[in-house]
Amino acid sequence: MTRTTAGIGGTMGVAAAQLAGTASAQDSPGSAALDASLRGAVERGDVPGVVALVTDREGVLYQSAFGVADVATGRPLTTDALFRIASMTKPVTSLALMQLVEQGRLGLDDPAERYLPELAGLKVFESFDAASGDYRLRPASRPATVRHFLTHTSGLAYPFTSATWRDFKPRAGEAYPFGGPLLFDPGERWHYSTGTDVVGRLVEVLSGQQLEEYFRQHIFAPLGMDDTFYNVPEAKGPRLVAQQQRAGERMDGAIELQEPQPGLAIAAPIGGGGLASTASDYGRFVRMLLNGGALDGARVLEAETVALMGRNHIGEVPVPALESALPRSAHFTFIADGRDKWGLGFLITADQIPGKRSPGSLSWGGINNTFFWIDPARSIAGVIMMQYLPFADAMALAVCDEFERGAYRLVDAGR
Repeated sequence: MTRTTAGIGGTMGVAAAQLAGTASAQDSPGSAALDASLRGAVERGDVPGVVALVTDREGVLYQSAFGVADVATGRPLTTDALFRIASMTKPVTSLALMQLVEQGRLGLDDPAERYLPELAGLKVFESFDAASGDYRLRPASRPATVRHFLTHTSGLAYPFTSATWRDFKPRAGEAYPFGGPLLFDPGERWHYSTGTDVVGRLVEVLSGQQLEEYFRQHIFAPLGMDDTFYNVPEAKGPRLVAQQQRAGERMDGAIELQEPQPGLAIAAPIGGGGLASTASDYGRFVRMLLNGGALDGARVLEAETVALMGRNHIGEVPVPALESALPRSAHFTFIADGRDKWGLGFLITADQIPGKRSPGSLSWGGINNTFFWIDPARSIAGVIMMQYLPFADAMALAVCDEFERGAYRLVDAGR
């Protein structure tokens, strides 16, 4: 992703004496260059801390950590730090549902209301008056399918991706289980949404298990992802990176702690976000996808299903840039606005940009500026984790860009 709005001001009060770095996994000029790039971003105060990992199908090529995990205390950031990965939960939830599709428990084009009766009779905004809050609704022209929720084409939104959802206040007696009425009829547009929360409920209803239990049994344990949780064990709590944000109502100042800090437990996990994980654990997840659904002898998805998840499932519908409706996210865009596509849980890159990922690469991120990409054509994937708002902050995206370019230089030098 790249920012559409020119840079955000402010500096970070992280002293050079607080900087910490771990040696990269590969002693090479490419690794040293990546170290220098990430260390430099921290020393300049661009970001408070960063953990980054590069992997191919065989194993980790590079991993490092620089900076601090807490801007208030200067606690050093280490490679085993736990980050709240927010919407990087979505690919995990999508994969879980595809396991159930493989088993014949449901079909992608089934109406989701067949399994979740609360989705019956969805309504669409016919009009919304921002000044008065008055609105008119009409019935959706068609039922939303499982595929619509996997691809953010259901008509749902988020308050930070839609001013209408941000300002909408339902009348007495109205209830909307996944956030609000639809912005458009299912299948008509792409709009980033709570659709993966619906996917998570489908997993729970069809499996009879809560999400954390299902993920642990069917994804995390087989893949050796021992540091990924909705509810972080108390013993691992000290490894959590502090939740941070830029100061000010517009989130355009120096980075400071969020108050209050969230706890270790999540009362009701959802499919669209909430996991905490490490770069190493998420690196295992993306390496499994590079290997067609298997890792170290454990298969969690068939290769054909992984390939299906990476195909365009929205046809001619474009993935457009989004204007943020709340300060917690900057306006953000994609590699190729209007040409990028969406698969089953991933953005699909349309264009080749010199020095970066290939067309057909899969990616997404989390609102606290955690990001990943998977490049099947080049057999490489990257994970980079920071932990502060706003999403798509100019400084964070600049670090991501340099990291990705450095990752390809590292790989090219070794092949």
